[in-house]
Amino acid sequence: MRFISPKTDFAFKKIFGSEQSHDVLIGFLNALLYNGEKTITQLEILNPYLAPRIRGVKDTYLDVKAKLDNGTSVIIEMQVLNIEGFEKRILYNAAKTYSIQLGVGQSYSLLNPVIALTITDFQMFPELDRLTSRFILKEKDFLIDYPIYDLELVFVELPKFHKAISDLETLADKWLYFLKHARDLDVVPESMNLVPEIKQAFEFAREGNLSPEELDDLEHQEFFIQDQRNAIVKALGQGEKKGLEKGKIEAKLEMAGKLLDMLDDDAIVRATGLSLPEIAELRSTRFPS
Repeated sequence: MRFISPKTDFAFKKIFGSEQSHDVLIGFLNALLYNGEKTITQLEILNPYLAPRIRGVKDTYLDVKAKLDNGTSVIIEMQVLNIEGFEKRILYNAAKTYSIQLGVGQSYSLLNPVIALTITDFQMFPELDRLTSRFILKEKDFLIDYPIYDLELVFVELPKFHKAISDLETLADKWLYFLKHARDLDVVPESMNLVPEIKQAFEFAREGNLSPEELDDLEHQEFFIQDQRNAIVKALGQGEKKGLEKGKIEAKLEMAGKLLDMLDDDAIVRATGLSLPEIAELRSTRFPS
């Protein structure tokens, strides 16, 4: 038995955002947001997963959105690539979800809280040793909470989760193990199979339950993610190489600058490997006429 990786946009939304995913999503949110307490009893999935119809339309797999029975809106997103502007996008989506609740002329008292839960497959806050970080509005100097506790950003960084099967204690542990390792498993671990919502999540993630079109779309998305990661690695490598080359040139210029009063230009070229025009430019900068 093979399972798809819940870490792709496609798979994440199919598992947690389908019409049949209510119990799975309730269990997941209670575990990650409320320490396993059954705080959420009902919710409405606002943008349920639809099987792909047009390849390349990213909106098909955007974040899962749900409205809890107490009126709170929750945005749930799985992010595998640390792209530029990601932090701003999270804040923008949360603020937008909060602001669009009201129609023209409606009272601000009708606004309900918004929670943005983001699971990242990279370290977003390497300076923090915590797996889960929760951000709210506070006074800058005294860290007093803003009177209205309506906007919360919650981040879970998967690379900071290192527990093995035998070490799983909480419901949150089991859900995070599912997110991180489902693709590596052949069977559902016994301790996780005892949790009905996680057992159902594994069933949704079973590769055999996907249509040929869904499998094809999933494969293309996984290829895209790998290509993007390779592009990032290549860009970092090129940047490092350019930095080294720049360092070498700066070292040559520094050496040449020390030789300007001692040698002629041809001798400096032989000593440093710089060109005659580079030496001439250095002289004109150092000794302007």
